Amino acid sequence: MTLVLHLADFNERRWADGFAAALPGRKVVTRADQYDPAEVEYIFIWKPKPDAFEGLVNLKAVLSLGAGVDALLRHPALPQGVPIVRFMDEDLTQRMSDYVLAEVTRHHRLGTRFKRDQAARRWVQLYPAPAWDANVGVMGLGQLGMDAIRHLKVFGYKLRGWSRTPKDVEGVEVFHGAEQFEAFLNGTDILVNLLPLTPETHGILNYDTFSKLRRDGLDGEGPVVINAARGGHQREADIVRALDDGTLKAASLDVFEVEPLPRDSPLWGRDDVYITPHIAAASSERTGVRYFSRVIKDHETGKPLPNVVDPGRGY
Repeated sequence: MTLVLHLADFNERRWADGFAAALPGRKVVTRADQYDPAEVEYIFIWKPKPDAFEGLVNLKAVLSLGAGVDALLRHPALPQGVPIVRFMDEDLTQRMSDYVLAEVTRHHRLGTRFKRDQAARRWVQLYPAPAWDANVGVMGLGQLGMDAIRHLKVFGYKLRGWSRTPKDVEGVEVFHGAEQFEAFLNGTDILVNLLPLTPETHGILNYDTFSKLRRDGLDGEGPVVINAARGGHQREADIVRALDDGTLKAASLDVFEVEPLPRDSPLWGRDDVYITPHIAAASSERTGVRYFSRVIKDHETGKPLPNVVDPGRGY
């Protein structure tokens, strides 16, 4: 068995050393090594280059470092019929929930208002409403969305959820499909996006969406958006426009249409935008090696692959 690593933005050699230790007796190589592509049975991949699958005629599985697989599904040379396994474990899920909870709390507690007061050295004792007066709407009710909801429940937020298909979630007002999207937005103060990126969800965070959010929540400050899913979900020009005219009060963005975010982006200089460099749920080398080593070992013994992507659905 040969495993090849194809990782943009990551130290392939360090990951390869980790896999080699976890998979004794198997061959683990990077793009910089000499190897026969026809011997490769598994590829561990992130942000695939155009030649990523060249010569890999005996692949048994494509292992995605990220939970999002849109870049893989768009790749013109993606081998047809080869299963794609996405990374989804407790460590990654917890990190995403940490991010969501931190940003929801920031906005519920009127972080932008008080940041501006501090910059102006202005002492105004405005008291944020309790959590149960804030309506948090989570788009995407998969593993990440459900875990974020579990954490938010502890704080007492009013929770709403929207997904492609019907879901029944205890303690959450749920909506589904295009026909219920506007009703979901109309009652939402803090919009959290954890959707997979598909043709249907591309650009869903746009001016029209923002204009349908609840206007009188968060002590009258107005709605906010939090995007920790994919940059393709958002239209950044619409975010700037909505912030400028008050349609949005603030935004927390971990992902962007172009990454790294260009230095001339108008988002950088705004005090109502909170930018992080795509780290909300960064994949851990330790847990990633452990997870995918187990996937390979189990698959070699005939066990089914976990978290296999449905290309038709896009996740």
